[in-house]
Amino acid sequence: MKPRLLIFHPALAPYRVDLFNCLNEVYDLTVVFLFDNVWNHPFDQYVLRARLKCHHEYLTNGPCYRGRVFRWGMIGAIRRHKPDVILGYEFSFTTQFLILLKVLGFLPQVIGSTIDDSPAICARVQSQLRRMVRRLSVNRLDRLVVLSNEVADFYSEKFAFPRNRIVVSPLLQEPDSLRRTPRIEIIAEEYVKKWNLSGKKIILFVGRFIPEKGLPNFVSTIANSLKSRQDVRLLLVGDGPDRPIIEAMIRSTNLQGQVLMPGRFEGADLLAWYLSATGFVLPSLYEPFGAVVNEALIFGLPVLCSDRAGSASLALESGGRLFDPSNRHAMGEAYSSFVAQLPVLADSKLDHRPSLAKWNSANFRTEWRKLKWPQ
Repeated sequence: MKPRLLIFHPALAPYRVDLFNCLNEVYDLTVVFLFDNVWNHPFDQYVLRARLKCHHEYLTNGPCYRGRVFRWGMIGAIRRHKPDVILGYEFSFTTQFLILLKVLGFLPQVIGSTIDDSPAICARVQSQLRRMVRRLSVNRLDRLVVLSNEVADFYSEKFAFPRNRIVVSPLLQEPDSLRRTPRIEIIAEEYVKKWNLSGKKIILFVGRFIPEKGLPNFVSTIANSLKSRQDVRLLLVGDGPDRPIIEAMIRSTNLQGQVLMPGRFEGADLLAWYLSATGFVLPSLYEPFGAVVNEALIFGLPVLCSDRAGSASLALESGGRLFDPSNRHAMGEAYSSFVAQLPVLADSKLDHRPSLAKWNSANFRTEWRKLKWPQ
């Protein structure tokens, strides 16, 4: 009989589905979502839930302010599911409540939290309050789940948290589950024709247009280089509050036709953009992980990545290039070198795009077994 694992998690996002499904093979998993959608970036939940193979439910009643929540019903969920291990997330109110119940002797179970910070965010904490809460909370938890070995080393060295009780689990998706998505080659061919991409070097960005992503800084940095190369297109897929800023910058630098902004997409319509590009960029100033880097690698794209992103290590391991987004000169040089090595877009066939992503289900299971059986 598999041990029972209960996870309290904010909301279901596409890059979590494969993780939860694989975790359900190791544990009898129940995920309790605290929002019915990602509060600042909604997805088609009907489609995502259809792919989810573990038991899941929702707790949506309780105080909420700017994404910070406390939900009534946590104790009831714990009593119903009788888990062996319980996970909260970050150092949130949810995690603090689990710690309180543990300290008061009401929870005999193993408790832990998923920490989605990059090494850069660990070192440069957002606020003194978060720094204090982290310091007071971390050693009251039995387990941590982090995104990289670098973050695991940080908690082990700074807080003397036992390394064998830290699960390292990047936000990876199973390559075949994405590459088998129906019709993506057909949709990509339509994109290539509509946007006249064939025979050009296509650099793709996927994500929200928000200050943290650093898009205005990136576009202004590469503007002159981009204008000098008519064989290059920058393809910005997404939407957000920075869109008017980027559009104004495109007009002021006469980059209409070279910087393309087709809008926001989901599912197969989004994945087809990866087959319509020859390279990928993530210029974030702040990025806990950046699951889009793994998606780009799954579709065989070389990656130019900010060193602030938690997924920078994935890019580097797969032959990508990193840069400091606060250093415009270094970013410009990294971009020029990256573009010089890119091929032009010949076609959108999956057979011509072998995956560059590293996915090892055996390693995944070994790591996650630490929740119940530290090695």
